[in-house]
Amino acid sequence: MRLCYLIGYPVDHSLSAVMHNTAFQELSLGFRYELRSVSPETLEAFVSHDLKATEVRGANVTIPYKVSLVKHMDEVDALAARIGAVNTVVNDDGWLKGYNTDGLGALRALEEAFGDLHGAKVVILGAGGAAKAIGYHLSIVARELIILNRTLSNASELVEGIARYSECRASLSAHLLNRGCLKEVLKDADIVINATPLGMSPNVGETPISSDLLRPGFLVFDIVYNPMRTRLLKEAEKAGAKTLDGVSMLVYQGVESFKIWTGREAPEDLMRRAAVKALGADLG
Repeated sequence: MRLCYLIGYPVDHSLSAVMHNTAFQELSLGFRYELRSVSPETLEAFVSHDLKATEVRGANVTIPYKVSLVKHMDEVDALAARIGAVNTVVNDDGWLKGYNTDGLGALRALEEAFGDLHGAKVVILGAGGAAKAIGYHLSIVARELIILNRTLSNASELVEGIARYSECRASLSAHLLNRGCLKEVLKDADIVINATPLGMSPNVGETPISSDLLRPGFLVFDIVYNPMRTRLLKEAEKAGAKTLDGVSMLVYQGVESFKIWTGREAPEDLMRRAAVKALGADLG
C-alpha cells in the first residue's frame, strides 16, 4: 500500500481524501490518501522523516505551507519554482520533488466559466501560495492583474515576482485589501478571485467583500470549496454577478496531482461527484 498525504494546519475541512481515495479504489490502485495536520513546530521533522518513508508516494500541500515547503524540497519543478509555491510532492526513494498544480486547476476552471481570458481585468484577493499560482498563470493571458492583500508588502512582493518573467503580459499592480481600494478596482473588473481562506468552514460567516460592492457584469470566483456556496458567492449571486465555486479548481488540481503520483489518467467525473456528495450538494 502506497500512501499519499495532505499536509496542512488544519486539514479537517478538506475533501481531498474522499476525492482521491474514490479514484484509487475505482482504478484498483494500491494507494491510500490520508489527512495529516502538521504543526509548524513539527513540519521540518515530518518532511525529512515521515514524508520520505518507503511506503509514502507523495503529498498535497495546503494552508499554510505551500510557500514554506519549497525550501524543504530536494528538487522543485520549473513551474513550481517560477510560482514560488508547492502544492504537490512526489517521493522517489527518499528524494522529494515539489510541483504546483493549483494554477493549472484554477485556469481550467476559469476558462470553462468565463471563456477566453485574453484581455480580462482580474482582481485577486490574497497573496499566499494559491494566489501566487493563479496570479502567475493569469499574468500570461490577462490584460490586467491586480493583487490586493491585507499586508501590502506581500502583495507587492508577489507582483514583483511575477513581473520578473518574460512570459508575463499583464499590467500588474498591488494594493491594500480594504474597502477603499476594493471599491476602486472592482469598478471595471471582469473577474474577482478570492484566494484567501475567508469564508472557509467553520468560519462561514466571513467574506472579503461587502455585499454593496458586488454588481452584475463580473465573475466572482471563490477558491474556497467548503462550503461550496460561500457567503461571498451567495451575495454575489444575489447582486446579479456570475459565480464560480472552488470545487472545479479542487478537482482539476487533484487530477493533475493524481497523474503525477500514479502515471495514470484520473477518473475526473468520479472525483467531482465524490467531492460534491461529501459537501452534501447535488450535481443536478
